[in-house]
Amino acid sequence: MEYRRLGRTGVTVSTLCLGAMMFGDWGAEDHEESVRIIHRALDAGINFIDTADVYSAGESEVIVGKALAGGRRDDVVLASKVALPMGEDPNQRGSSRRWIVREVENSLRRLGTDYLDLYQVHRYDPDTDLEVTLGALSDLVRAGKIRYIGHSTWPVSAIVEAQWTARDRGRERFTTEQPPYSMLNRAIEIDVLPTCARYGMGVVSYAPLSGGWLSGRYRSGGSAQGPHAAMRPASRFDMSLPENQRKLAAAGQLGELADKAEITLIEMAIAFVLRHPAITSAIIGPRTMEHLESQLTAASTVLSDDVLDQIDEIVPPGITISPSESNSPAPHAQARRR
Repeated sequence: MEYRRLGRTGVTVSTLCLGAMMFGDWGAEDHEESVRIIHRALDAGINFIDTADVYSAGESEVIVGKALAGGRRDDVVLASKVALPMGEDPNQRGSSRRWIVREVENSLRRLGTDYLDLYQVHRYDPDTDLEVTLGALSDLVRAGKIRYIGHSTWPVSAIVEAQWTARDRGRERFTTEQPPYSMLNRAIEIDVLPTCARYGMGVVSYAPLSGGWLSGRYRSGGSAQGPHAAMRPASRFDMSLPENQRKLAAAGQLGELADKAEITLIEMAIAFVLRHPAITSAIIGPRTMEHLESQLTAASTVLSDDVLDQIDEIVPPGITISPSESNSPAPHAQARRR
């Protein structure tokens, strides 16, 4: 397992980060099996785990807490997230001081720990003043509840504004960004990755398999309906959509390229992400032990320049085949009207 610095935090993390989204009701419902998967990942050298309050309504955090009990907590860089809805109450979401201060305590309780190494704002909230959010997070750092702060899937304009706000107001600054990135989703190469590099931020990207499209299951002629496709938007695997036809064709070409390189498509997909100099770690999200084992080998997979050039021919740099998968949110309806 390779290890890299997490931005300028001074913390070193494994290039593979274990994502816990599929532990619990959203995926693997057997807690004991999920704990075994986590322990296998740790034994393989992974020292970085990422979860969120919203994953299976907190159940994922509970499972991670069980896995780290008994002395393994101090060996792990533990990350969680806040902001997505946790109930019908409109105040049980977002990045207000009221919700952040309340929800971090809930996450700590579920995880069975008294601090988080990294606490991330799950999505950008344009209706909350960044100074309010940074003020709450800074107070939690000073109180010892969290060590570092980050954000996930933020547009580049918000990333820059947050850095300036922290500097001008004397707040803790965001040290990481967690965007989607894969061979089929390369939009962040244009501005997000260069911006994060400019500010010395660590980048912990997710969805290296592009939601399953690069798992090898969805080659031309195959079905794109995985066992948990119902959790995703119906359009994600609607084969009548031109963008999905293009993704299927590209996935087929990439699969053929992986075959020629004598590696699996999964290994090529994750190795591609890790090859970018701005990427610190790639989040893998196994649901089963088999999934984990198929992804662990990517940590030692190195792609040649020739293979990278051929990937660029299939999906050019900066291109995302499905615009809906970009981390730049669409403007509000009113903004489109006026």
